Amino acid sequence: MDFTRYRRPSAFLLLAAAVVFAVAAIAGFESGGEGALILLLRLREHLLLLGCLAVAALTGAALLGPAKSSSLRMPLVTAVVVTGVPLLVIGAWGSSVFGGSDEVLRTESSPGRSDRHLVVVARSGFLDPVWCVYVHQGHPPRERRWNVGCFNGDDEDNSLGEAVWTAPDRIRMTTEGGAVHEVGIAPGGRPDRVVSVG
Repeated sequence: MDFTRYRRPSAFLLLAAAVVFAVAAIAGFESGGEGALILLLRLREHLLLLGCLAVAALTGAALLGPAKSSSLRMPLVTAVVVTGVPLLVIGAWGSSVFGGSDEVLRTESSPGRSDRHLVVVARSGFLDPVWCVYVHQGHPPRERRWNVGCFNGDDEDNSLGEAVWTAPDRIRMTTEGGAVHEVGIAPGGRPDRVVSVG
């Protein structure tokens, strides 16, 4: 069986896959601002995997390229590997040093609303633990995340003790030291202020 006729379509499919993985990685990397789509934030959690898949697919596309350009095949593969692999290594190092793992501690629906949730996340970072409180507004795939408050655990009194709904559009956050912070939530999900403690 002659497999040479499948080289060009296979190379094109691998190139298309590399573009899709790269676009997904860029979209995930650029997400994270206020009101970001949860779907894009999930991509952000897998940047390293998406980068590896993009480099692998691009390498495969270069190796399977048209037979007429066989003299260009090895320089293309070398360029992809020499550029892509160091970037992935730097990304993995940065992720392990500066990116802590996020653990969802609690999720609570707003009273009387199924499209609004309070989410408490513990983030173990480079130095001190941090607790963040978010409001998730909407339903997938258009669900968005808004930051309500972050509490740095550098001092025990600053750590988050409790975060609860006091009304469908109001959240109360209390530190271990007893400080109380109330935040109102607009109809679209945006908080009227973002609390930063510590």
